[in-house]
Amino acid sequence: MAWYTELTPNHLIPRNNRANYPNILPHLSRRELNPPSFKVPPINPIIFVNLKTRKTLELDIRKPNSPSPRPSRAMIIAKLMHDKFHPREAATTCCIAMASTTTTDPEHQHHTFSSIGKAGKSSGEIEGLDVRLLNGQRHSERYSVAAAVLPFFFPALGGLLYGFDIGATSSATINIKSPTSSGVSWYDLSSVQIGLITSGSLYGALLGSILAFNIADFLGRRRELMVSAASYIIGALITTLAPNFAIMVVGRIVYGIGIGLAMHAAPMYIAETAVSQIRGRLISLKEFFIVSGMVLGYVVGSLLVDVKGGWRYMYATATPFGVVMIIGMWWLPASPRWILLRAIQGKGDMRDLREYAIYCLRRLRGEEAMDDSASEEVEEILVELSYISEENEATFGEMFQGKCLKALIIGAGLVLFQQITGQPSVLYYAASIFQTAGFAAASDATRASILLGLLKLIMTGVAVLVVDKVGRRPLLLGGVSGIVVSLFLLGSFYTYLGNIPTVAVVALLLYVGCYQISFGPIGWLMISEIFPLRLRGRGLSIAVLVNFGANAIVTFAFSPLETLLGAGVLFFIFGGIAVLSLVFIFFIVPETKGLTLEEIEAKLL
Repeated sequence: MAWYTELTPNHLIPRNNRANYPNILPHLSRRELNPPSFKVPPINPIIFVNLKTRKTLELDIRKPNSPSPRPSRAMIIAKLMHDKFHPREAATTCCIAMASTTTTDPEHQHHTFSSIGKAGKSSGEIEGLDVRLLNGQRHSERYSVAAAVLPFFFPALGGLLYGFDIGATSSATINIKSPTSSGVSWYDLSSVQIGLITSGSLYGALLGSILAFNIADFLGRRRELMVSAASYIIGALITTLAPNFAIMVVGRIVYGIGIGLAMHAAPMYIAETAVSQIRGRLISLKEFFIVSGMVLGYVVGSLLVDVKGGWRYMYATATPFGVVMIIGMWWLPASPRWILLRAIQGKGDMRDLREYAIYCLRRLRGEEAMDDSASEEVEEILVELSYISEENEATFGEMFQGKCLKALIIGAGLVLFQQITGQPSVLYYAASIFQTAGFAAASDATRASILLGLLKLIMTGVAVLVVDKVGRRPLLLGGVSGIVVSLFLLGSFYTYLGNIPTVAVVALLLYVGCYQISFGPIGWLMISEIFPLRLRGRGLSIAVLVNFGANAIVTFAFSPLETLLGAGVLFFIFGGIAVLSLVFIFFIVPETKGLTLEEIEAKLL
């Protein structure tokens, strides 16, 4: 005699509850995961048959009203209560299965499980059944390369506009102080005012990352990027048309809000829409766009630095890129994972949101996913999210508990070390190092910046090409090791080797090259991957806030520390911090190469 229950999208209907088995009740929250319980993603109704045996579970799968004899699929994630036979295992025994039809009758399929494994593990075998979820494998993510480009390109424009601001501002501050080329009567600006123009976008980015903490999961990644693009456009126009210094600073802050939102949402959108095989390459390529924007800003600035009112044209150049970005993000679909997260959290009809996620995924994958592959991928994601997610939205306190605390330590730690190993300070000394070395053609600050920008571009390209083959940890460990060497060389130059300028040039180039294959692209890649989906929006906003906050501290503390300690001692301190970052990476940072976002959460956190 079998015990039957019908599995429906929202609940279980007992048909013949035998005394040998406890009631199996539905639940949606891990906090409620107490025996007896049963957890499933919402799928098409099937028939669940639990036979009276110790180690065997039979599934009699029926798909009611099947429109055609085409094989159907159903996914089950079940916590099986065998307390009568296995009381000690009642709280932990779990089976995750993907049942595929294999007979000619699409209305009636029969499969048998054996050796049911523990929760999250896969020790079982399934006769005649697809066992990929049980042995840690997933459905192959099919995609069109052409279709994968646009979901990366438009979010990455947010990074390009961030880099462009860095490059253009270096020349804009020179132009606006000139009595002949500024084109304004208020050109006689103090160092504090110039500092506000330079750092205005940084303040805005800090504000944007704070805003992202509260609005990210409500707006979603796509709409957040649209708001970011709008901030870029409005900020650029306000700055371009500014009639006085105060309005110009306001424009810089508004532009900076766009930076904060873009650097928060773009890594998430790219990570959640890209296939795992090329996810690392695409997110690293965003850093390539940032560096490309810097080079573009340097070039535009060098062309307009002597033009009357040139600073207005420099900032206006960002506007068309912002327009392209907002149009592109309006055209792109939402992140399927964000849609499924909303579904799990009860923010809409589960079936409708599931179908919408399939539609979005098909658009993201292109013609390669026009068959059942998109539906299967969504169901796999939904199964995994149902198992590792909870119903309620994340609270602030949860950011500092359990797996999210571990992710926060990894993500925030990486972006903190990214800044406090002296990256802004090293670039500050670039022009003087080239000048000391006697490179007359590079003695001009703008030309030196262009040269370094091109080197950053090349090395970022190297990282993009190898990150999904070599992995994240080898690039971080190798690159940061080079950073340690370069910082100690710079410290030695300013302390002992001032008569050998070649040492400084080699150290500078080594630092820039190693940074661009490690902290530069991999830092942003890791923070986009490491946070659990349910907490990713808020976790990433904290990491972005730490990044820009550390950038601000290093930028503003550098000059007084240099005066107090000297450049040599300061670079030795940065070198010591880089050694600590190397230890942090070796012992704390996991390898995520080739893993899906759900596998990263389940296996590494």
